[in-house]
Amino acid sequence: MTKTFKNLVLSLGLVLACSVAAYADGNAFTPLNFDDTVYGNPAPVRTSSTLNTIQAPVSNISSTPVEEPAGNTKMQNAIIQLDNAQVDVRNELLNYKSKYADVDAQYKAVKAERKALDKQIKSIEKRIKKIDKQKENIRKNMM
Repeated sequence: MTKTFKNLVLSLGLVLACSVAAYADGNAFTPLNFDDTVYGNPAPVRTSSTLNTIQAPVSNISSTPVEEPAGNTKMQNAIIQLDNAQVDVRNELLNYKSKYADVDAQYKAVKAERKALDKQIKSIEKRIKKIDKQKENIRKNMM
């Protein structure tokens, strides 16, 4: 009986904990650009009969020449210097890559030579063991 009562209390607590989220105040999804005024007063709907007039496009370009800011040349010089630095770093990277490729090729050659020498050593050791076994067999046969 007490086990059933404990299970009932635990399940009720679980249901209450889950229902708190369901009855929470407010909307779970609130977009950042939500504007009450746009949705409260919708714009009037235009039909094709009300769009008979063609409006000329409005130009925002002024006829007076725009002067460059004083720091514009400094910014361009800074960008050019950064471009030059980037080219230098890329050249340095290419040099290191070529050196790495050379060292890697040497490493692979040495590794292949090492592997070939290891095979030769093993084959010679096998021949020596074979000769030792033949000598032992001959000694046994002599006695």
